[in-house]
Amino acid sequence: MPKLTIDQRDIEVPGGATLLDAAQKLGIDIPTLCFLKGCSPSTSCLACVVKVRNTGKLVPSCATVAIDGMEIESETDEIHQVRKSALELLLSDHLGDCLAPCYFACPARMDIPLMLRQIVAGDFEDAIETVKNDIALPAVLGRICPAPCEKTCRRRGADAEVAICRLKRFVADKDIEGEERHLPMRASDSGKHVAIVGAGPTGLAAAYYLLLRGHACAIFDENDQPGGRLHHETDQQTLPRDVLRADIEPILALGVELHTNSRVDDKASLDDLRRDFDAVLLASGASAIEQAEGWGLPLTKRGIQVRKGTYETDLEGTFAAGCAVRSKAMVVRSVADGKEAATAIDQYLCGKPVTGPPKPFNTRIGRLEPDELSQFMAGAESTLLDKPAAGPTAGYRPEEAIEQAARCLHCDCRALESCKLRKYAAIYEADPRHYEAGRRTFHQDLRHPDVIFEPGKCIDCGLCIEMARAGGESLGLAFIGRGFDVRVGVPFDGSTADALRKTAAQCVAACPTAALSLR
Repeated sequence: MPKLTIDQRDIEVPGGATLLDAAQKLGIDIPTLCFLKGCSPSTSCLACVVKVRNTGKLVPSCATVAIDGMEIESETDEIHQVRKSALELLLSDHLGDCLAPCYFACPARMDIPLMLRQIVAGDFEDAIETVKNDIALPAVLGRICPAPCEKTCRRRGADAEVAICRLKRFVADKDIEGEERHLPMRASDSGKHVAIVGAGPTGLAAAYYLLLRGHACAIFDENDQPGGRLHHETDQQTLPRDVLRADIEPILALGVELHTNSRVDDKASLDDLRRDFDAVLLASGASAIEQAEGWGLPLTKRGIQVRKGTYETDLEGTFAAGCAVRSKAMVVRSVADGKEAATAIDQYLCGKPVTGPPKPFNTRIGRLEPDELSQFMAGAESTLLDKPAAGPTAGYRPEEAIEQAARCLHCDCRALESCKLRKYAAIYEADPRHYEAGRRTFHQDLRHPDVIFEPGKCIDCGLCIEMARAGGESLGLAFIGRGFDVRVGVPFDGSTADALRKTAAQCVAACPTAALSLR
């Protein structure tokens, strides 16, 4: 049995084992995109390269047999850079959105497409959980948000946008009307206490997400009830006060210690909070800007000066967010600030580097040409945008909500959590634009009853070809073309329905980039 070292760690493997086998035995995660156990290695992606120190050569670990005495380097800066370059080359020819345009237009970064799919499936309880993962006041925002997400909805360019905001309101109202409110489990008590100055949208949202992380929260507000500017910037017709109270109720139910008619308006009172609590968040809106000088905090043209992305002020353990740092902001932006500030405060309390919310890896198709938009529309429901039949104040009925949610074009990736290209691109911090050139034209093959084929996402790994061949498909798939123009396709201009009669599910499971995906 060959004995070798990988990153100076000894390993013994059976004869015929590959370097990838040896690395996996040691628990080393080498990226593989074109390799699948039981299939012949094609070595096309080159993401699995390692260095043989004995020879100085770079080799694909999936196809290189382990030999006694080999000294292998895997987790070095040099090898990581080579893998990063290999991933960036694949990304340069990859056409697909990891995350939908509406995700980035939403200040709270809510997973809108997932919510819409859950509504279509009638999973309203799952849908409210999805919403409240990112938006702490969904019934409020379902009524007053200007819906920037809808302005970037791809369907807007074809007929009309999806009614995202009304559908968010529908989900929130269903929760309010239900016998039991959605109340997620809090993490175990961290022993940390946070003081939040201001019970408006930012402070309430921050408290909600800090409580879920196990930190105790006390909110101090100069008014006699929580809600902040929502009380004086909206009227009863636009935002009924019973809806506002119902949206705040779950936040209080998580265990917020609410102190109304409490002012924190000078340095002494702020110093008291900093002494008595492990962290402080200033979220009292425009009044915070007026009090900043008395607190000893520097100002910018817009508000209290904070570090970008982390909401940290110059005072240790003191953060500021919302209109306190922006002067004016949409309520959805203030709610998003509260969530993001909670992430930064949690990092601070846990002794981690304070970096704020992580940025998810994403590739973008960009602006679609009319023919490309038609491709998106080809598989979409023909239903037109419609308002609630009972009137806008009543909201959608369940059957209306399901019909309207089904208008979503599913711009996000169908394999968002399982795409191996995205997974390793994030790990190796690959830049999708590093080798950017002219992009492919978007196209999707919808001729199979169960499978969608998007050639622009294909990295020509050949796994689906091998799966179809092994499964006894009479037509199957093949590499078509020559040189740089080679692409996976159906021979003789056939359809995917003809090519994958028996092995569709296996091919989808093997695909590393969701070029093949289930409907």
